[in-house]
Amino acid sequence: MDFLSSLAGGGLNVEICLTGESTNAMPLDHRPSWRLHKNPFWRVKHPSLAAKAEAAPHLIDETAGTLISSGSPFSTSHQMYAYEASQDVEGVVILSLPSGKKMDHLGLKIQFIGRIDMSHGVHEGIMRPHYDFVSLTKELAPPGTLYNAKTEIPFLFKNMDKEHESYSGRNVSVRYFVRVIVERKFLPPISKELDVWVQIIGTPPEENEAIKMEVGIEDCLHIEFEYERRVYHLEDVIVGKIHFLLVRIKIKYMELAVIRRETSGEGVASTTNGANAGPVGQQSNVFTETQTLVKYEIMDGAPVKGEVIPVRLSLKGIPADLSPTYTAVNNRFSVRYFLNLVLVDEEDRRYFKQQEIILWRKDLG
Repeated sequence: MDFLSSLAGGGLNVEICLTGESTNAMPLDHRPSWRLHKNPFWRVKHPSLAAKAEAAPHLIDETAGTLISSGSPFSTSHQMYAYEASQDVEGVVILSLPSGKKMDHLGLKIQFIGRIDMSHGVHEGIMRPHYDFVSLTKELAPPGTLYNAKTEIPFLFKNMDKEHESYSGRNVSVRYFVRVIVERKFLPPISKELDVWVQIIGTPPEENEAIKMEVGIEDCLHIEFEYERRVYHLEDVIVGKIHFLLVRIKIKYMELAVIRRETSGEGVASTTNGANAGPVGQQSNVFTETQTLVKYEIMDGAPVKGEVIPVRLSLKGIPADLSPTYTAVNNRFSVRYFLNLVLVDEEDRRYFKQQEIILWRKDLG
């Protein structure tokens, strides 16, 4: 029994706490994810969880209306913070032992790691499971013995290079995390990880030209759509209008959707050219996931020649965690966003046109 207890850590409990307040990091109420917030009224359906959310909002998964499982590698009993790329990561490691117990160790160290994790296709031997682009190790304590029931050791990672924004996608993720390792003699080390969420504040483009295109079917349909800008920040409003220049088919309705396209794999840069290309297929080791984030019906009924349909779509109202546009990050993945305009006629034939938009982050959160 004592041997099994030693393998499990000998009663040692390791905790990592980030002190985001001291660095002006932004507290987050949930861990951003690729999943849609499908049920905005989950608080009404689950009043008991809503009460717990008020006490610990970071432990609630609003997308499913459930408590976050403690077994999740990304779950934490502590507040999650969003750090800007230039901010230092500071915190404290708490080591707890049962009363009257002691523990010998061969040293304590702490690591700060930035990782691109591509889990899709690993079992087929296609991709590397992960790629570490940042890695730094510091010694917390030399070899010795822990006697106290509670030992607190502060740590600080200053001026760390955080070149990529954290991202949790379907087939790829960008993770920053702090890992504490307690080395032991003749026994495997004890380790604990805590995720650090990093966000990159962008700058407005010097030029932000309007999008204006004419599309149609010869002698049947001719429309012109126009959007005020091509580049938007994550809480911006897309404003535009659609002109019907020729209408000789009976249209039932028109929809506007926002689509996110995630492409991952080695050499992904070669597949991301051509904004208006259709969904990229699974080419060799490159995988693409296309996700409709939101879809609105912006017209019901048949338009007439000369009619103008206004478009106004708030990105902040999309029930998803938007990320900035990523283009071939480390030549391993990209995330792009498209406006998809769809017209449906009375025979249920669909006519669509996609236009890429560029997103950037204005504020933390």
